[in-house]
Amino acid sequence: MSPDDTLVTCADAALTFGRDTRAVVAVHGANLTIRPGQRLAVVGASGSGKSSLLHLIAGLERPTSGTVTRAAALEPSDIGLVFQNDSLIPALNVTENVALPLILADRPESEARRTALAALAEVGVQGLADRLPEEISGGQAQRVAVARVLAQAPRLILADEPTGRLDHTSGARVLDALLAAADRTRAALVVTTHDPSVAARLEQRRTMRSGRLLAPEETP
Repeated sequence: MSPDDTLVTCADAALTFGRDTRAVVAVHGANLTIRPGQRLAVVGASGSGKSSLLHLIAGLERPTSGTVTRAAALEPSDIGLVFQNDSLIPALNVTENVALPLILADRPESEARRTALAALAEVGVQGLADRLPEEISGGQAQRVAVARVLAQAPRLILADEPTGRLDHTSGARVLDALLAAADRTRAALVVTTHDPSVAARLEQRRTMRSGRLLAPEETP
């Protein structure tokens, strides 16, 4: 695979919060290459730096040292990020939350709504379409957040513990939807998780420990 196929490259990318004696290193010199179609699980305990690494990849944080290089053709709208915490807009109902990024990208409102409803069905929460975020559970909100990313059909999907707040059946359905969406568009999929059963469903694994991204571990 040629360098032109690379979506994101992290080269000794580090992220530190604070200064001097109060400095906290969230990510130590991570090296990682993400290519189209890649399926990668980043495994580690809570606080190991997984979320910070995803934020570096997505461009939400700038590396304190080292570099994170994204392909010139990779627009911000090509990156879909499923946050670990609630990220829905309280004043919008579920369908409107999922459709909003499409409307902001100048898609017709009727088309955005149809696409949003289809994405909600993929993760099994189409019955919540007209509810406000305050009227659904945390686990349901996480599935809506996944649907919002699926609706955008991004080239790179970054999912931060997408099954962490879900029961086994709901978590499996969300992961099914993420994998199917990535397959449709040949998108790269990077999932952070502490669940070995989730990691086992992705072709590659990398482990984070105390902010360090360890050497690759590929499944047989």
